Amino acid sequence: MSCDVDVLKHAAMQSATLHSLLIRHEQVVYAQAQQPAACNVTHQIEERMARWLLRARDLSQSDTLPFTQEFLAEMLGVRRPSVSIVAHTLQQAGLLNYKRGRIQITNLEGMREIACECYATVSRHYDRLLGHLPNNNK
Repeated sequence: MSCDVDVLKHAAMQSATLHSLLIRHEQVVYAQAQQPAACNVTHQIEERMARWLLRARDLSQSDTLPFTQEFLAEMLGVRRPSVSIVAHTLQQAGLLNYKRGRIQITNLEGMREIACECYATVSRHYDRLLGHLPNNNK
């Protein structure tokens, strides 16, 4: 769904509620952009990959994600073989199923335990500013 920028600006000027929502959304987007930079320096690839997959799951509202290892490597800033090793390890631990271009999270709580604290930090920030993510607690 899309909206003309001028129409949105006009609506935000007419509605304090919409204006406030857009400002909070902007704050969430900035936080989501900044957190991975610190996370990539601080945490191991396994923790980062779990965080990234959980966040994608929350936003897509699906336990099945259409990601290739190449795509995940680009998103995590690592080489593809590293993603392959971590995906295999997480699959062996029973946390996900991985088949060519498709990842299914099979143990949500286990993935949350593996993920670095950045996942919870960004999720809490989102919840505080914009409300609870759908499907976040399934």
